[in-house]
Amino acid sequence: MKKTAHIISHTHWDREWYLPYETHHMMLIKTMDTLLDTFEKDPNFKYYHLDGQTVLLEDYLEVRPDKKELLEKVIKEGRLNIGPWYVLQDEFLTSSEANIRNLQYGHKDSKKYGVEPCKVGYFPDSFGNIGQAPQILKQAGIDAAAFGRGVKPTGFNNEISADDKFESPYSEMYWESPDGSKVLGILFANWYCNGMEVPVDGKEAKEYWEKRIEDASKFASCNHLLFMNGCDHQPIQTDLSQAINFANNLYNDIEFVHSNFEDYIKDLKENMPKDLQVIKGELRSQQTEGWYTLVNTASARVYLKQWNNLCQTLFEKVAEPIATMASHYGYKYPHHLFEYGWKSLMKNHPHDSICGCSVDEVHREMVARFDKAKDVAKFIINESLEYIKDNINTEVFSKLGDNTYPFIVVNTSGYDRFSVTTIEMDICRKYFREGTPNLIAKELKKVEIPKFKVVDVNGNKIDANIVDMGIRFGYDLPDDKFRQPYYARYVKVELLSKNIKSFGWDTYALVEDNDITIENKTIVVNNNILENENLRVEIKENGSVELLDKNTNKVFKDLCIYENSGDIGNEYIYMKPVGEAPITTKDIKADIKVKENLSYKGVIEITHKLNIPKSANELLLEEIEEVLEFKHRKSQRVDETVELEIKTTLTLEKNDKGLKIKSSLNNVANDHRMRMLFATDIESDVHYADSIFELAKRNNIVDGCWKNPSNCQHQQAFVNIHNKDYGLTVANKGLNEYELLNDGRNTIAVTLLRCVRELGDWGVFETPDAQCIGYHEAELKIIPHGRNMYDSIKEAHMYQIPVITKQVDIKNGKINYENGLMNFDGYGIIWSTLKMGNDFNTIFRVYNVSDKDTSLEISKCDFGKEIYISNILEEEIKSVIDGKVNLRKSEISTISIR
Repeated sequence: MKKTAHIISHTHWDREWYLPYETHHMMLIKTMDTLLDTFEKDPNFKYYHLDGQTVLLEDYLEVRPDKKELLEKVIKEGRLNIGPWYVLQDEFLTSSEANIRNLQYGHKDSKKYGVEPCKVGYFPDSFGNIGQAPQILKQAGIDAAAFGRGVKPTGFNNEISADDKFESPYSEMYWESPDGSKVLGILFANWYCNGMEVPVDGKEAKEYWEKRIEDASKFASCNHLLFMNGCDHQPIQTDLSQAINFANNLYNDIEFVHSNFEDYIKDLKENMPKDLQVIKGELRSQQTEGWYTLVNTASARVYLKQWNNLCQTLFEKVAEPIATMASHYGYKYPHHLFEYGWKSLMKNHPHDSICGCSVDEVHREMVARFDKAKDVAKFIINESLEYIKDNINTEVFSKLGDNTYPFIVVNTSGYDRFSVTTIEMDICRKYFREGTPNLIAKELKKVEIPKFKVVDVNGNKIDANIVDMGIRFGYDLPDDKFRQPYYARYVKVELLSKNIKSFGWDTYALVEDNDITIENKTIVVNNNILENENLRVEIKENGSVELLDKNTNKVFKDLCIYENSGDIGNEYIYMKPVGEAPITTKDIKADIKVKENLSYKGVIEITHKLNIPKSANELLLEEIEEVLEFKHRKSQRVDETVELEIKTTLTLEKNDKGLKIKSSLNNVANDHRMRMLFATDIESDVHYADSIFELAKRNNIVDGCWKNPSNCQHQQAFVNIHNKDYGLTVANKGLNEYELLNDGRNTIAVTLLRCVRELGDWGVFETPDAQCIGYHEAELKIIPHGRNMYDSIKEAHMYQIPVITKQVDIKNGKINYENGLMNFDGYGIIWSTLKMGNDFNTIFRVYNVSDKDTSLEISKCDFGKEIYISNILEEEIKSVIDGKVNLRKSEISTISIR
């Protein structure tokens, strides 16, 4: 049977990697200029695949706006294929909603050019692929995906392993999500450069094609072969038409065509066998030696992951919900600001960016981008709160006297919650227009601060702590006049809120306190013991934690132990020096101090002084300079040690079901990794990790092919292990790497810091900033649970989301002083987003993490009465009757409310 060789021209364009962004940017301009010139000069150069990411169009037009008309022309003609993504993200290190925004903005950008995006889920260089990708793609009308990693035994850049145990015998397979959604999966079995730089002369072309046709035929399921004409930052092959003509003259039984993904996939579907292998769930290269899964990018430059977690949370769990809540009362939802903010953030989401596996200049610029994105989110949050402030009814407090200062506490999560929260209150203010600034400052310093308390709308006293913060400069930026500077006197108010409804708020007031009653009951019951109604926490002499879950009577021992080991790997891969034993705090006496002991929270600080080797020895530098593969390195750590002072702050709040942990240290050592260990002593062969729209079930024991001593894995908000009676969830903020240790105790190890000196991969790229010298903090939360682990999952998700506050005036407004705009319930259902759609309907997205079908019941909804099921692109599909939505196991459901 005659074969067809589909040659797809492309370049895989990392916006930043081994060179800084602007250097790659300038190279892109040159590449795109050449591409458009080639389209104009050669009508037989038919197609080009623009790497599946529309951000490259923005990057190009930023410098070449004069080329916009020509660019639009080749896109509308179908010659330049764009989308479906905005950027080629790392799927595991960006949140569920960030993955969706990426797809949505890629589609939106494509439609700006009057075309549908290229309908292939394009993951050429992703470091593993998420299990829910087929479901996400299918909901976006995409039924095929192309990817480079995750399925069969391959080395770096898909070098074929000697192990012939393949998950699929072909490069084509079906890929299925946990809910049953299925797409055609296409593996770049010979990598995405197997058709690059095609020769045009006789002998060289013959040798070239004989080798490549043989390699492609090894894995192809039918007579249609895929050749990717390009690679990383590959220049355009301007003589490709000539090379294809020459190849067609060499073979009678092979037709060489300049192709595109749409045509290739159409031909593939018509000719491939019906019994293709079905690959299910996550593609994480688990049937390999384990060295090149590149999972340790989850711990390279941890500070980037923490920044990303902060920014994603501000956008999707605070700014979007609060803007939606305010919109219910007339606020104009700022779609344009969200698009700008999300795109600013997503420019940090490409795999070589968020993974922390680039040169130092790249990641320095990323921090500036994160700062930009954060400021956009905070601006939207404040504007939304200002609108609510201007319209809320707080007259209920008018009877409490002159020194009454109301404020609102807002819950932007999808769950009811208690929370300890803080607000700084302005109790007197004087504008510069009223006098001389220095005299105003002196006057305000002399103001006597009365004794205050916090009350709710019924006058009930609320657990709170109030501290005088002195004076501070500030300013207003009115919409209708020039800036207004002032000095104000502030107090900081920390309080334990009442149970605030989902997507709701409550109103409190700071008032003068004439009550002399003292609350005797506190959370700290001993110098080393914290206790509330749910937990008893005892800190042992070595600083480890023993935790009693009062609801199950289960005791967890040896929690919060630190582990340090050497790392002679690189930004991609962790490698412990051969034969080295980790250093831990298990046998070190800790200093334990009570820091706060209040009626609503207790805080204990633990200090360890840990001596660790200063760095790796000089041999490591030699091995790096020789580009010696990490697993063959013999370097060790030096004998000289440095002292790390590690402070661990444990906080237990009155109603909390978990223990909050903050770890801080000033890193002065190189070439090492720091983890926190949580021994669970729970017998189970599997554990669960929070992933993208999924509670990913993973085996504790590795595949038989696995050779890597380490089995680190990705997480989003938490990792969990449980049996039928109880379990333990360890939540985190921006700590994306964990390992389930096979130590007989099923210990959860969470990476806090990883410090290396090189990029790794194909050359010598030193990265001194990746040593992460300086001050670092990490935040975690231990949440034990009984038979229903879903409550702990919701707690872990709420832990990510700050409660927001705003000082308000006493006035009669249209917004009630307390409310919850939406209530819902359903077994195993997790809330993901609340936002406004482009047609100003309300979008509410949930997913089912249980392993069985379930239903969502919306018992209250102030956003509208008409409810529709939509797809992931938020296009309405069918109406919902009686507010009940049925979900398959693991289904993602987007609900539109009008």
